[in-house]
Amino acid sequence: MTYGILFPGQGSQAIGMGAEVFDRYPDLATRASEILGFDLVELCLRGTEEELTRTEHAQPALFVVAYGTWLAFTDAIETSPAGAAGHSLGEYTALAAAGAIDFETALHLVSERGKAMAAAASQTASGMAALLGADADVAEQICRDRRDEGGHLWVANLNAPGQTVVAGSAADIDWIVEAARQLGVRRAIPLKVAGAFHSPLMASAVDVLDPLLRAAEFTEPSFPVWSNVDAEPVVDIADALRRQITGSVRFADSLNAMHAAGVDTFVHIGPGDVTAGMAKRAVPDAAVVVVSTPTAVGAVPEL
Repeated sequence: MTYGILFPGQGSQAIGMGAEVFDRYPDLATRASEILGFDLVELCLRGTEEELTRTEHAQPALFVVAYGTWLAFTDAIETSPAGAAGHSLGEYTALAAAGAIDFETALHLVSERGKAMAAAASQTASGMAALLGADADVAEQICRDRRDEGGHLWVANLNAPGQTVVAGSAADIDWIVEAARQLGVRRAIPLKVAGAFHSPLMASAVDVLDPLLRAAEFTEPSFPVWSNVDAEPVVDIADALRRQITGSVRFADSLNAMHAAGVDTFVHIGPGDVTAGMAKRAVPDAAVVVVSTPTAVGAVPEL
């Protein structure tokens, strides 16, 4: 059995997450709160859903909880993964898990990323929508045609077959939700997000993150980490993370590439189980395991 690990992105946050991580690794929680400038434990365990969902809070909170769950996983599982991928924000967790960046630097970058993306979202009324029953080619054509007509719409996430997410201005999201059936899409569902992530409308966030990424110290990962934007093992980490802010998350392509490289089992590590669902749809013949909390590690089959 050859396994790869997957880490979730924004949207997997929930009040109560991280309780086991904070109990098991109190120093990690304390250091994270010091770096972030707010009480992470209080936010995750006793905050409001509205507070936790804010982009500048959700991203670092998910990073810390998923990373802590990874630490528990490594305490119990002796064999190393053959590769890793993370969905959007999760790519930072994957890189930290692979030792390509230390925890504190990664958390600082994730915190600044969340703030920068929230600020970019506040500049323009924008959003995202999931297209059900639309493959990548159909979604790309719809977005291209809309832009040719003066609209602002792009493919943001290629999650799994028939599971594509677009991002754009609020007007364009409203348009595709209304026109979906006429465009050959079974349904377009608006997502509860702050803005048009992974689209050119996040350009101002790139301006903020670029110098920080260039200054960060990255090392060779101990196992391959598949890049969101290229769907292949990352080489220039800073460049890949910079392009990821405005580029499409090619997660289905990454999953298939990992499978082609020999991964036959995918292990979702962190809150929720979103990447597990994507793996099941993208690579139906692969085994999928969910480790959403440290306790769940005990149910993992021999790897």
